[in-house]
Amino acid sequence: MKKTKKNRQPAIKCPYCGRPAVLRKAEYVYRENAREGYLYVCSGYPACDSYVGVHAGTLEPKGTLADGNLRHKRIETHRLFDAIWKNGILSRKDAYRWMQDTFCLTESQAHIAAFSEYRCDCLMEECRRVLANNRIRPAC
Repeated sequence: MKKTKKNRQPAIKCPYCGRPAVLRKAEYVYRENAREGYLYVCSGYPACDSYVGVHAGTLEPKGTLADGNLRHKRIETHRLFDAIWKNGILSRKDAYRWMQDTFCLTESQAHIAAFSEYRCDCLMEECRRVLANNRIRPAC
């Protein structure tokens, strides 16, 4: 991946240990289960299990570095949130607007990949409420 002015690697610090994150190919973490692409990985990995994916074709992180617990919580949150638009309660675009309005977020802040455990918990609670009000039982 060639670095250009638009494609410059950002300086990212691990929120858990303070070490710098380094750009690595996905197989560095996923081994034989690797998808193509890159990750920002804490330089203390694997002792510090913190990393985040990178948008394809860029050096832009998809969110913030997360340890295993937070990555799992973000996945669970996304499944509940996605159930709202996948079940036709709202369009995908309107679901993101609903999230923004519910939590007073800007469009750039409304990304589950950047959420804390607390914000994930709050969004999951709201998603469960919406799904229940529409008589849809969430998978998780």
